[in-house]
Amino acid sequence: MDGFDAGAAGAMDYDIAGAAIRRFRARDGLMLQALDWPGDPARMPMLCLPGISRTALDYVALAARQQGARRVVALDYAGHGFSGRPEELSRYGVMPALRDVMDTLAALHLDRIVLLGTSFGGILGMVMGVLRPMALGAVVLNDIGPRMTPRGLGVVQDMIGRDPALATEEEAVAFCQARMAPMRLDEAGWRRMAARTFARGADGRLHPRWDTRIVQLFGKESSAVSDLWGPFGAIGHARLLLVHGAESDLLSDETISAMQAARPDMDVVTVPGVGHSPTLDEPEAVSGVQAFLRGLP
Repeated sequence: MDGFDAGAAGAMDYDIAGAAIRRFRARDGLMLQALDWPGDPARMPMLCLPGISRTALDYVALAARQQGARRVVALDYAGHGFSGRPEELSRYGVMPALRDVMDTLAALHLDRIVLLGTSFGGILGMVMGVLRPMALGAVVLNDIGPRMTPRGLGVVQDMIGRDPALATEEEAVAFCQARMAPMRLDEAGWRRMAARTFARGADGRLHPRWDTRIVQLFGKESSAVSDLWGPFGAIGHARLLLVHGAESDLLSDETISAMQAARPDMDVVTVPGVGHSPTLDEPEAVSGVQAFLRGLP
């Protein structure tokens, strides 16, 4: 295990802006946690799934922008954030993660949803179209598609396997600036990013908010999802929005063009000056996602 201990961290050390903390057990008994912001029960709730090295905290600002108009739930996967950390490495695979998503739907009474998936979360959303299509009323894919570039996967792999065990917030900010894709963040924005990326462990140092052992499974899992055109077709019944970073090294222009050819009705929002993946707090992403949501029940 790496140095971060969710239990040792105690209460949330990040402002979650009025969310309820939902803790429930997956089918194998592992404790999972989600953040749950209330909204109009007559509208489809939104389930937000983060990237492989991210947590529910990435969606705090997005949820605040809903201002209660739509319920927003953001999940911490197994081994991420304040969810439990399993002993078995295989627990971090795509299918176990997808089963956790299904358990989340059941535990939190989410029937038909707007699924917003960033990177790995979007992969889960597409595969969910095969296994539970009628649960998906609409899908937002954040910088992910049916095919990923080898170079982009290598960058992700390098990031998720590192535990720098940093001493100060300044070191955490510097690490994020050096290792993460291009982002349009000011000084305060980088500090927020660092706070969402690291938490202080029992040893007093700042560690990633995810289990870095995930990298040991990454190559095998990447091969398993190298071609997702079938699952992409399986979400053909759902309204679809693609948000992508113009400088993304994971989602190529060629793949985006192929997606548009397959789904001419797909809305597309391009975020200039940003790589993989947009924070969804950029003005272009904010306006595009809000417009998309306004058109949904």
